[in-house]
Amino acid sequence: MKVLKKNQFGLACDFTSGALGYRLRTSGRRQALPRAVGLDRGRTPSVVDATAGLGHDAFLLASLGAKVTLVERSPRIHSLLKAGLLQATNNGGKAAEAAGRMTLHFGDTKTLLPNLAPEVVLVDPMHPPRKKSALVKKEMRLLREIVGTDEDALDLMHVALATATKRVVLKWPLRAPAMAGLILPSHQIRGKTTRYDVFMMG
Repeated sequence: MKVLKKNQFGLACDFTSGALGYRLRTSGRRQALPRAVGLDRGRTPSVVDATAGLGHDAFLLASLGAKVTLVERSPRIHSLLKAGLLQATNNGGKAAEAAGRMTLHFGDTKTLLPNLAPEVVLVDPMHPPRKKSALVKKEMRLLREIVGTDEDALDLMHVALATATKRVVLKWPLRAPAMAGLILPSHQIRGKTTRYDVFMMG
């Protein structure tokens, strides 16, 4: 299995090794994210990852059988995602199967969402740097340097809530206050450092 070389920004979209590979080999649908998007009791909804980033969450969901549409508006990150998906496809096996369930789009999710007819929308905004920056992984710091902070996260959530047919999932720091200007979630699923605010439709 080939490992993708990091680009000049120190980042690579590697779906088959490291921490992501470990996640795929261990907890499966028992993890917080699959539970948050509704992958339980035999249900496998389609998901739009509205803020794809390096695609780790999307690949995890795809590896569990979900069809995932990724949307990324940064040309640099979109290019990394494209290369990562190609590498996963070339690796064959389960990685290729998961990549085959992933569709990548370039553009602004707020504009694209109404035409994607999503069942579930996952939103993971890029937050401002923490005061204790040493706690933030190097990969996340590099990603933030490229894409900046998602100042339009609230607008994106409003579009997601207007278009999703089953649920919207907001990935959020565990102890952070709720996003200002947003309705209260139906429920929350909490992990060690992250929580998922789940908004059920209907």
